[in-house]
Amino acid sequence: MTQTQDVAIVGAGIVGLAHAWSAAERGYRVTLFERSERACGASIRNFGAIWPIGQPAGELHEMAMASRDRWLQLAESAGTWVDPCGSIHLAHRADERDVLQEFHEQASSLGIECSWLTAGEVLNKSPAVNPQGLLGGLFSPSEMCVNPRDAIGRLYTADGRQWDAGLIVICSGADLETLLPDVFRESGMKRCKLQMLKTRAQAHGWGIGPHLASGLTLRHYRNFEACSSLAALKQRIAQETPELDRFGIHVMAAQNEADEIVLGDSHEYGSEIEPFNKTVIDDLILPELH
Repeated sequence: MTQTQDVAIVGAGIVGLAHAWSAAERGYRVTLFERSERACGASIRNFGAIWPIGQPAGELHEMAMASRDRWLQLAESAGTWVDPCGSIHLAHRADERDVLQEFHEQASSLGIECSWLTAGEVLNKSPAVNPQGLLGGLFSPSEMCVNPRDAIGRLYTADGRQWDAGLIVICSGADLETLLPDVFRESGMKRCKLQMLKTRAQAHGWGIGPHLASGLTLRHYRNFEACSSLAALKQRIAQETPELDRFGIHVMAAQNEADEIVLGDSHEYGSEIEPFNKTVIDDLILPELH
């Protein structure tokens, strides 16, 4: 008689939940351990953006599309809110347009679905886009929006019992640094801090439509590294606004089912991280969002 193995997952963030779900599907008895009554870490402090367009063609993009399918499955089975809104990368500068059009020309051969939109077509899809200087945009239908707090809340409930398990999976996020310091040190990983903002609910159901990303985002996601025109864009930003590179700033907007809009973001790593948000970062992000 085959004995079903017990699996313990430590940490009920999105990584821990993904391991728990996958193990349960494979017939394991799964126990999920989470120290908090509700998620309060990085798993809920994000855009809630399912973002395949940001992954380079090949294995990583295929993995992102598989993740997208899993989110749709979760929506059907658990009632989690998912909005298949798509995304638009906006071009307000000529070098941004060059990168996006070069990517669009390559996309079909890479197995990535997207389309180039004129300025008028962009504005028809989103009332939130600044029309001044708009040159067009790259639309991708693959991206979706979820509400991380709602999704995680539907996938686990707190339980105070103790269990033994044959397999233990540690998914403790940044706590790995103190829980298993040797593993963390040898992994080469660094902690990353993102600074973001969230609006109040927009009045009268006003919405931004698809996820929106500015031309700054083109230097952040690896998929655009396939474009030779990206070098000129990076050089222009480094010369004009080096402070954006210093804090790893690119700007995006995503809207959840409560009509709140999440805006951001910045990236600080390792020893650069402080416990407090920096006003200077907000002051850099907001003009770029406008």
